[in-house]
Amino acid sequence: MSSSSYTAADITVLEGLEPVRKRPGMYIGGVDSRGLHHLVWEIVDNAVDEVINGHASRIEVRLAANGREVEVTDNGRGIPVDVHPKYKKSALELILTTLHSGGKFEQGNYVHSGGLHGVGISVVCALSSEMTVTVRRDGAEWQQTYEKGKATSKVSRVSREKVRGSGTSVRFTADPEIFGKLSFDPEEIREVLEAKTYLHRGLKAIFTDETASPERKDEFVHDGGLRDYLLKVVATRGKTPTHATEFTFARDAEPRLELALQWTESTEESIRSFVNGIPTSSGGTHENGLKSGLVKAVRNFLATHELLPKGVTPSAEDIREGLVALLSVYVLEPQFQGQTKERLNNPEVAGQVDAAVRPALENWLNENPTLAEQIVGRIVMANRAREASRAAAQQVTRKGAVSHRLNLPGKLADCSSTDPSESELFIVEGDSAGGSAKQGRDRHTQAILPLRGKVLNAEQANSAKVTGNKELSDIVSALGCGIGAGFDITRLRYAKVFLLMDADADGHHISTLLLTFFWRHLPKLIEGGHIFLAQPPLYRIDAAKETHWALDEEERDRILEKLPKNVKPDIMRFKGLGEMMPEQLKQTTLDPERRRSLRVTVPNVLEVEQTLADLMGKDPAARYRFITERAKEADSLDV
Repeated sequence: MSSSSYTAADITVLEGLEPVRKRPGMYIGGVDSRGLHHLVWEIVDNAVDEVINGHASRIEVRLAANGREVEVTDNGRGIPVDVHPKYKKSALELILTTLHSGGKFEQGNYVHSGGLHGVGISVVCALSSEMTVTVRRDGAEWQQTYEKGKATSKVSRVSREKVRGSGTSVRFTADPEIFGKLSFDPEEIREVLEAKTYLHRGLKAIFTDETASPERKDEFVHDGGLRDYLLKVVATRGKTPTHATEFTFARDAEPRLELALQWTESTEESIRSFVNGIPTSSGGTHENGLKSGLVKAVRNFLATHELLPKGVTPSAEDIREGLVALLSVYVLEPQFQGQTKERLNNPEVAGQVDAAVRPALENWLNENPTLAEQIVGRIVMANRAREASRAAAQQVTRKGAVSHRLNLPGKLADCSSTDPSESELFIVEGDSAGGSAKQGRDRHTQAILPLRGKVLNAEQANSAKVTGNKELSDIVSALGCGIGAGFDITRLRYAKVFLLMDADADGHHISTLLLTFFWRHLPKLIEGGHIFLAQPPLYRIDAAKETHWALDEEERDRILEKLPKNVKPDIMRFKGLGEMMPEQLKQTTLDPERRRSLRVTVPNVLEVEQTLADLMGKDPAARYRFITERAKEADSLDV
């Protein structure tokens, strides 16, 4: 085409709401389900603006039985219906049919608002096959109808009778020319409406779902604010909270904000943020300020109290791991990225949120030392896991490609069941005890892995040495869930893992080495309650026709005290598990109906870290100090 053929006649001017129908994605993010539901949020957010500024307390949403018609009603002031002095049209018609028109460009009518561009409701009008707006104000009720962005009637008074109250009702049907056969999801509408009531105390939201059979009606009121919302989010995620009491904070100074957060045992970070009641799914400067203030507060607390184990320097990611946070801010002149308002761009808000959150959280940590220690323990765990994962990934990279096939160690006597929930693995000290355990086990559900060589001290070894140790690598292979970067709890082959060692000092030492390995390299197994200490007896006491089993000297003495004076027991002390017959091992240690065992739990991460560092670390002075401080607790030593 020659340049001479391109003239003024080729220039097209899209008038009214034609640009919206021509390029709807520019205004609602797309013509998929997300864009369809954005129509509802635009009308709901207008009603919420009335709530934020103290003019409304109730929002009702009705989804018609056809799944395509929605009606949103509020008890706010009602859209003005008088004639605009400049444009000689009703204000209602101007707002509904003209882009960038509305009462939110100046702060006289709305101090805080989510609708800033004067675009929202007119976009809904443009993309609706039909729309009816009813306004109640000044004792009268007014109505106007629209199709595809154009008014199809004049603003008319519905009745001459005086009407009580005020508010706006918008009923629209999404245009099938734009959205095809898509219909609204009642669950999504229900969830968003309930979220609004958490964000705005005093708001009552009612959702009527006519697509349900029978018709369903839900009412939401949450005066507890973000704290109640946080409790719901944490419960929904199904992750155990690290600390019982949530951190909550609110301030009325500009920018107004409310915050609720809690650390959980999840490996993910979850932050939901809102600006002027609008969910900002892509975050923005307010979220950046929260993250910065939170990390600074925790680091200041750690620097003051010296709680970190030696060698642990947590990153910002370690500090925020497992965090669930809800942040709501109110900004006078918010700058959103795009009409869908998914990200806040105001640069000044980052510093304002940071400055508010940091001292508040730091003071809370100082005032709640027990909760703070639990949080610090959670952070230490995150750091240990991240470092182990990084080291393991580097080791794999150095070794090149590895096989992902499950290579079970040859000495493993596996169970026949392939259901992890009923399968158990016994890690047994020595071949002799392993042989007895193999004969006494339930072959369907119980697997036996004997240890033959030296167990490495994982506290003093790097990841390369750990993965290169035959005994530890056999354990990892048998478990099936991998280690480090390749760890996957869903691949764990046994729901219960028992450490079965002799009931003497050597057995305790081996158990301690294995627990150190699990804590340093497979902590999720301990956190998930998968690791147990088997409790084999140290003594067998035969009295008359009865046999008693005692775990230690104290239990032996208690049993002897209860025996009749005329009964003379024959007392046998086992030197090791290998001295026990298979049937005896089954009765006392393997049989789920009769055995005794201890589930390994970690009530205080920092205490565990300190104990492992003292007992298993490279510094002999720490062990010497530990022994001398507890020397009085030992009546005798088994050496």
